[in-house]
Amino acid sequence: MDPRPIPGAQQAARDLRTVRDWLRYACSRLQASQACFGQGTDNAWDEAVWLVLWALHLPLDRVDPFLDARVLESEREYLGALIERRCTAREPTAYLTGEAWLRGLRFACDARALVPRSLIAEALQESLEDWLPVSAPDEILDLCTGGGSIAIHAALRFPAARVDATDLSDEALALARENVALHGLQEQVTLLRGDLFEPVAGRRYALILCNPPYVNSESMGALPPEFLAEPQAALAGGPDGMDLIRRILADAPAHLAPNGLLLLEIGHEARHFEAAFPRLEFAYLPVAAGDQQLVLASREQLLAAARR
Repeated sequence: MDPRPIPGAQQAARDLRTVRDWLRYACSRLQASQACFGQGTDNAWDEAVWLVLWALHLPLDRVDPFLDARVLESEREYLGALIERRCTAREPTAYLTGEAWLRGLRFACDARALVPRSLIAEALQESLEDWLPVSAPDEILDLCTGGGSIAIHAALRFPAARVDATDLSDEALALARENVALHGLQEQVTLLRGDLFEPVAGRRYALILCNPPYVNSESMGALPPEFLAEPQAALAGGPDGMDLIRRILADAPAHLAPNGLLLLEIGHEARHFEAAFPRLEFAYLPVAAGDQQLVLASREQLLAAARR
């Protein structure tokens, strides 16, 4: 990424000298521009740290040792332009830097797929184990894989499992291939192009993971520019957000092994989910962001709901 100088950035480059100065400026500039967060960070300070440390090629998790370090004159124009582009164009920081971090893992990131942020990664590391059968899943499917972050987290969490990952977008799958290679998982993760379960006809899995498009139409209309910069097809879920989820729940039993589990992210759409599937018995899997954003249902529960 090569941000062009933008009026205002040059003045900042002349006046700011230390990393501390730049962090203060970036934080203030982000807040003044009404930048929105939620694509890797949830506040202006963390976003400022990400931008400044990345631009200066410093470790993203160690700001204190560098606060009083002098920023070279040759670095100031670039840094000022980067901050200004984030605030003026309202592009996600992950797209500007070309990388994103999710639960300690680095992923290549650009506009071919959503910025990695799925809550499923947290569940894989922390809470899902309590719901699994005695044996770890040996066959895992990640639907709507996008850039591949969930499939990669699943593969690393269950190293003995085979992981299939599907998506309809050629561009997203190209990015996913980069990320699978980045983590050296080409032998464990198989990427397949097609509509939901279409590429895995006849296969059954112990665990199906999915972060589908689930944003309802009203919420889509209120999205800030940062989120509008992402692929809209990966966000929009129809009037109530449940368009694709209805298909997933209807077809999942045919692709789940006995006692298999479906882990589905629904974000803030719990009200719409419960209204759409009143006969389904399921569990919410709590995560730090909330208690009703991940749905967990077994094959047997899905079949029972279909019979009611």
